[in-house]
Amino acid sequence: MTTPNDTTIRFRLDGETVEASGLPATTTVLEWLRDHAGRTGTKEGCAEGDCGACTVVLGERDDGDGVRYRAVNSCIRFLPTIDGKELLTVESLQAPNGTLHPVQRALVDCHGSQCGFCTPGFVMSLLALYLDEPAPTRERVLDALAGNLCRCTGYRPIVEAARCAGAYPEPARWSRADAADAARRRALDALARDADLHLPDFHAPRSLTALADAVAATPDALLLAGATDIGLWVNKDLRTLPPLIYLGEVPELQRIVSDPDGLHIGAAVPLSSAWPALVTQRPALAEVAQRFASPPVCNSGTLVGNIANGSPIGDSMPALIACGARITLRHGDHQRELPLEDFYLGYQRKDLTPGEFVEAVHVPPPAEGERTACYKLAKRFDQDISAVCLGIRIVHDGERIGDARLAFGGMAATPARARHAEAALRGQPLTEAAIEAAVTALAHDFAPIGDMRASEGYRLRAAGNLLRRFLLEQAGATVRLAAVAV
Repeated sequence: MTTPNDTTIRFRLDGETVEASGLPATTTVLEWLRDHAGRTGTKEGCAEGDCGACTVVLGERDDGDGVRYRAVNSCIRFLPTIDGKELLTVESLQAPNGTLHPVQRALVDCHGSQCGFCTPGFVMSLLALYLDEPAPTRERVLDALAGNLCRCTGYRPIVEAARCAGAYPEPARWSRADAADAARRRALDALARDADLHLPDFHAPRSLTALADAVAATPDALLLAGATDIGLWVNKDLRTLPPLIYLGEVPELQRIVSDPDGLHIGAAVPLSSAWPALVTQRPALAEVAQRFASPPVCNSGTLVGNIANGSPIGDSMPALIACGARITLRHGDHQRELPLEDFYLGYQRKDLTPGEFVEAVHVPPPAEGERTACYKLAKRFDQDISAVCLGIRIVHDGERIGDARLAFGGMAATPARARHAEAALRGQPLTEAAIEAAVTALAHDFAPIGDMRASEGYRLRAAGNLLRRFLLEQAGATVRLAAVAV
């Protein structure tokens, strides 16, 4: 491990070490590629991480001796956050003799490019899939492409290209064997820092203690994880940001620990790692995990970042609150813990003191007799913010419901529990009367607003129907509900 200049960004590009300095901390990877490196294959479409035209692949050292390659949105990824990593763009794939990579060749042969604007982003998403799986299923391809939009409606040939790319001869570079070559890991090891990265308005501590000290010393600084929200503040709102403190280089925050007390997920764990761990613990969360966001967004954004952002329509909080999650807050060397639902005091108001930050989230293991689910209603299946989201957990005590936790997003100024509905279910058998009593009680828990995503009436009615859906699924043939409006 070396100690490179702690004021210069260093990363790998096409086998060479690149240095960048003197740029604003909020310079995006996309801006650097197009304006400074002359790599115009990477496109700007939406500038908010939705369309995928800007997709690139980042290589990062994994926990073993290898390098993990993942697709990310370059339009909302700040350049300092790729320090010490390997960057791949669509220009990286073609061999020196002009031979196309199998992913590129398959798109040509299957007629997967129409106007071509979105094609580089599709290529990079498919490259990440190609390096991960030699023969993906159609469903796996669709998941991998959830963050790429083709306005020419050319999805069928693109999916076909993804399915057949693995059948082409191994490329001269960026085969799966090439990506796993030990020399690539050694090259990234050589870039690893002992010292913090310090840039104007950007600080990347290398330990939890250093992070806590930095946040306590500069309580007005903005904590940065994946920038999947903060990137929009720059691109769309044109905000001038305060100094940034980056969490992504703190090893203690990159860990997922599973023990008898449950799951412990650090603040820098990306969503693409956190959700699989949660689904392993509770398989019923698989659908909301799949629909949470696209792979490029999940590869940059973090679960704790979603929690700390505190949006009333953040999709992780209802499920976590229903499961009884708690968070650890840290200020200097002092820690405190509180239930996740108590963290939210009002719209964009949280129980945080100046200089304090969310260190981790803890999710207890399932209880005996527990049944859990999370449902999301949105206008699109993929890449859409929910109008209503329900996380629900009940624990049976014999023939009756011993405990019930219902948490909703989109129904109030914060993610919140439906305590009247919970009370209506506790101690009751799973009957139509208990179900309808809980649905009726929702009107005492929430007075939702109407907005561009849904009206007040729709939200309240949909919330009741999601509750009916869960209880019907759990009851199976033992419960017969009267006809209800859907």
